[in-house]
Amino acid sequence: MEFGLGLPTTVPDKDGPALASWARRAEDAGFASLGVIDRLVYDNYEPLTALAAAAAVTERVRLTTGILIAPYRTQTALLAKQAATVSALSGGRLVLGVAAGGREDDFQAVDATYHDRGRRLDAQLAELRDIWQGKGEVSGIGPELTTGQPQLLVGGHSAAAMRRAARLGDGWFCGGSSASAYGDLVARAREAWKEEGRAGRPRLVSLAYAALGPGARELAQAYLGDYYAFAGPFAQRIASMAVTDRQELVDLVQSYADLGCDELILMPCSADPRHLESLAEAVL
Repeated sequence: MEFGLGLPTTVPDKDGPALASWARRAEDAGFASLGVIDRLVYDNYEPLTALAAAAAVTERVRLTTGILIAPYRTQTALLAKQAATVSALSGGRLVLGVAAGGREDDFQAVDATYHDRGRRLDAQLAELRDIWQGKGEVSGIGPELTTGQPQLLVGGHSAAAMRRAARLGDGWFCGGSSASAYGDLVARAREAWKEEGRAGRPRLVSLAYAALGPGARELAQAYLGDYYAFAGPFAQRIASMAVTDRQELVDLVQSYADLGCDELILMPCSADPRHLESLAEAVL
């Protein structure tokens, strides 16, 4: 199993100028990818822009949106160009993870409809591939992807999301769960893949929130409690799932590996580089 590290684009102590240093340190430490999560109505950096900045200072790591909320980006041709640009700038390192999203205010902010977001995401995925292949309704939308199209991962825990990943994606992205729940989710994703008649198996990528060191639990709970405040009482459940103990992280990693996860992206709860170093020491 490979390990990715999230870029600290949503944490309270994020620092734009320091983001490049974080990306370089993560690559030098040996992480396989850099990941970003997505919100519109929140104090965070825009995911594709952040990955473009990371692309400029790295050479090897994959650049993964885990996930990008595609349906509130209603101009799919523009999204296709933005993604293709990050892919081209990075030499083909972009992995585009997408999902339907669950925050209605993100959609309201751009006057996008919310309740049909799943259906629109289905259409977007097909349109993205057409545009990248030069088959869109308007031809000539570049840049040309000389290194191939970005890998498409589809996130979500619902049956509809599993079917979407199997039908239109290259794999399934798990937005975080307990190790015990992950096994059932993986089984469902693989079954959906088979039902769609897909050969081989889906690429399985997941994320987990992690913080190590003094005060890690308090830091993680404060950050995640705020980030997921829209979820009401469920926010504290998410915060409680953050890994804040080294042995707990080692055990979680082993559980995910045993269940067939191909890559686990550790999302930080702070932009302090000491957290990067602690996570690298624990898993690499």
